[in-house]
Formats: sequence, structure tokens, C-alpha cells
Amino acid sequence: MRTGIAPAAALAALALAGCAAGMRTESAAGQPTGGRQCFWASSVNGFRAVDERAVNLRVGVRDVYRLELIGPCPDVDWATRIAIQSRGGNSICTGLDAVLIAPSPIGPQRCLVRNVRKLTAAEVAALPDAARP
Repeated sequence: MRTGIAPAAALAALALAGCAAGMRTESAAGQPTGGRQCFWASSVNGFRAVDERAVNLRVGVRDVYRLELIGPCPDVDWATRIAIQSRGGNSICTGLDAVLIAPSPIGPQRCLVRNVRKLTAAEVAALPDAARP
């Protein structure tokens, strides 16, 4: 019975190592150094709509991610709350991983995400107050 646990643990360790290897870090100048950057939907603690096609998310204390939407998401720029749903996994790394859900007068509106990108420290500092989560 225990033989199934070791291979499962080994696969989990390989999966975690692969995720860690794919994570992008920032250089001392605040520029991305390569790889993917992912976040957990449950780590989002604030947002600001840039317009109907883009939303900035505050993830954790210092990270800001921009979600670019496939098409316009009416009412997202007026919403006081949104939801981020992970599609098929726990973390969000690409646009295919997430759906933004915004309230509207006719009920929740599901908006597909095209691209997910972590903003650099310089980009966050340059955000106008209206776009800073």
C-alpha cells in the first residue's frame, strides 16, 4: 500500500520544482529576469480597473498584476468588487488560467482573460492613483 505514496510524492516534488524553475524574478533594477510569474487567486486583495479591457490586481502586499481581457467587460470599471476564478488549476500564470467575474445589473458577468503580467516596481510606481490597486 505504501508503494503508491512515494511515486506520488516524487511527482509532487517534481511539479513544485518545475513551478519554481518557471517563476520569474526581478533584478536589482526591478526588471524581470525571465520565466513565468504566477499567483494564487486567493492572494488577491485589491483591484482597480484601468478600463473595460484591463484590470490591475494587488496580490499580497507588494505585487501588482495586470489582467488584459479578451474583449470589453462592461461595468468592470464601475465595480466595487470582482472575483477571480482559476480555470483548471490552483495558480494563475497565463490568461487561459483565469476568468474575471464582475457584477452587472443583469447578474454576474464572466470575462475571459487574454494575458496576465506582473508589473515591475517601476511600472507600479508610475501608475496613476486611479489605476493603482
